[in-house]
Amino acid sequence: MTVSVESQSLVSSATPGIAWQPYIGLLGVMLGSMIATLGTRVTTFGLADLRGSLSAGFDEGAWITTALGLGQLISGISCPYIASVIGGRRLLLGGIVVSFVAFLLAPLSHTVHGYIAAQFFAGLGTGTFIPLTIIFIIRYLPKPLLPYGIAVYAMNLEISLNVAASLEGFYLDHWSWRWISWQYCLVLPLMGLCVWLGMPRDTPIRDPLKNLDGSGLAYAWLGLGALYIALDQGNRLDWLGSGLINGLLVAGGLAIIAFVARETTASRPALNLRLLAVPGLLVLFVLLAGFRFIILSTAYVIPTYLQTLQNYRSLDIGAVLVWIAAPQVFLVVPLAILIKRLDPRWTLIAGAGLVAIACLLLTQMTGSWATGDFLPSQILQAVGQSLALTSLVALVSRTVKPEQAVTVGAFMQTSRLLGGEAGTAFMQTFVRVREQIHSNLLGLHVQGQTADTAHRLADYGYSIAHRLATTSQAAALELKVLATAVGQQAAVLAYIDAFAAAAGVAVLCCILAALAPKAGSARVIPAESLLPSA
Repeated sequence: MTVSVESQSLVSSATPGIAWQPYIGLLGVMLGSMIATLGTRVTTFGLADLRGSLSAGFDEGAWITTALGLGQLISGISCPYIASVIGGRRLLLGGIVVSFVAFLLAPLSHTVHGYIAAQFFAGLGTGTFIPLTIIFIIRYLPKPLLPYGIAVYAMNLEISLNVAASLEGFYLDHWSWRWISWQYCLVLPLMGLCVWLGMPRDTPIRDPLKNLDGSGLAYAWLGLGALYIALDQGNRLDWLGSGLINGLLVAGGLAIIAFVARETTASRPALNLRLLAVPGLLVLFVLLAGFRFIILSTAYVIPTYLQTLQNYRSLDIGAVLVWIAAPQVFLVVPLAILIKRLDPRWTLIAGAGLVAIACLLLTQMTGSWATGDFLPSQILQAVGQSLALTSLVALVSRTVKPEQAVTVGAFMQTSRLLGGEAGTAFMQTFVRVREQIHSNLLGLHVQGQTADTAHRLADYGYSIAHRLATTSQAAALELKVLATAVGQQAAVLAYIDAFAAAAGVAVLCCILAALAPKAGSARVIPAESLLPSA
C-alpha cells in the first residue's frame, strides 16, 4: 500500500509540553490570514490612486488586483506538495520572506508592469497563509482550543474584509499611497517571529522529486488560473464578446478536465481529489464558495452605491463597513462556546438565515440612504456571517483527519478565491445589466408622461434662467438634470436587485446547510486508503 505525500510529513519535532506555544503560533497564522485577505481588499479600494501614481490607464491598472489573486491561487494549489517536502513551518516562513520583499519593492517600481509583477510575487507569498492557517488549527491546536481557534479565524476574515476601506482612506489622507503595500512590512516580521516560536517543526521527506506530480500541478495552475483571470477581467472585457475571455475559458476548461483525470488516476496526486469522496465534504466547500460569493458581492455593492450616488470617499465608506468588523471582537468567545455545545449545522443554518434577512432589509434602500441607514442590516449581517463561517470551518475540521489538513487547506483556499471572484464578477455584470434595463424602462415611463415631464422641466428652467446667458443653455441643463435623475434611480433599482439576488443565494446556502454532515458523523477516509495499491 502506498502512503500519501501528505501523510509522510506528519512527524513533528516540536518540543511538547510548552504551554504558550499554541497561543503564539495561533497569533502568527491569524496575522497571516488577515494579511492574505487585506491584500486584495485594500488594493481594490486604492486602485484609482495606484493607477494615478503609476501613470497607468484603466485597462493596465485592472491587472493589479488580478495579479495578486492569481499568485494566491497558484500558491494555494501548490501548498500540499511543498508543505510535504519542506514542512508547513518552513513553507510559511518562506512565504513571509517572499511577501515582505514583494510588498517592500512594489511601491518603488517606476512602471505599472513592475508593480504588477511585484503583486504577483506578493500573492505567491501570501497564498500560503490561508492553507497553513487551516493546517495549524486542525493539526496542531490542542483540542480544547480548537473552537476558539476556528472562531478567531472567522473573525479575522470578517475584520480584514471590512476595515480595508478605512485603512486605504487613512493612508491616502495622512501618509502615502505606498503604504497600501508597506503596511504589511510592519506586520510580517511579527508574524514570522510568532511562527518561528509557536509552530511545530515538520520532518521533510528525503526524496521530494520522487513524489512530484508535476503534470497535475501544471494542469491545476493553467486551468484554475485561466478561470480566475476570466472571472476577474470578464466584466471589463464584455465576457463572451472578448476573444481573450473565450480563449481563457476554453483553455481553462480543458486544463481542468485534464487535471481531474490526472489526479484521480495518479498514485501520488499533487492535490488529492479523492478526499472529496468524504461524505458531505464537497457540500461544505460549495457552502464556503457560496458564502464568499455573498460576502464579496454585498461588499462590492455597498461601496459602489456610496461612491456613485453619495460621492463618498474611502474613509466615509469605511464608516459603514466597520460596523461589520467591530462586532467580530465580541463574538469570538460566544461563538466558540456555541459551536462546542450545539450541532454546527444548526448554527450554520441560523447564520445563513441572518445574512438572508440582512440582504432583504437592504432591498428597501432609496437614493437618499447614507451611513446610518445601512447600520441595522450590516450589524445583522456581521453576526450572521461570523456564525456561518465559524460553523462551516468547525464542520470541516471535524470531518477530516489531521493528516488531510494540507489538502483541505488548499481546497478551502481555492473555494475562497474562486467563490469570492465569482461573486464580485456576477455582481458587477448583474448590476450593469440591470441598470441598463431600469434606465430604459424609466426612460419609457418619462416619455409616457410627456406633459408632466415638460411641466417640471419648464419649472426648473424658469428657476435657473436668470443665472444663464441664453435659453439654449437652460434647455441643455434641464435635459442634463433629467438624465441624471433617471440614471440615479436606475442605479438604485439595480442595487436593490443585487441585494435580492444575494438574499436568494443565502437562502440556497440554508438549504445546502441542511444537507451538510453532522460534525464527527461523516465517514472519514484515511489518507492511505485514498490511494491505489502499489
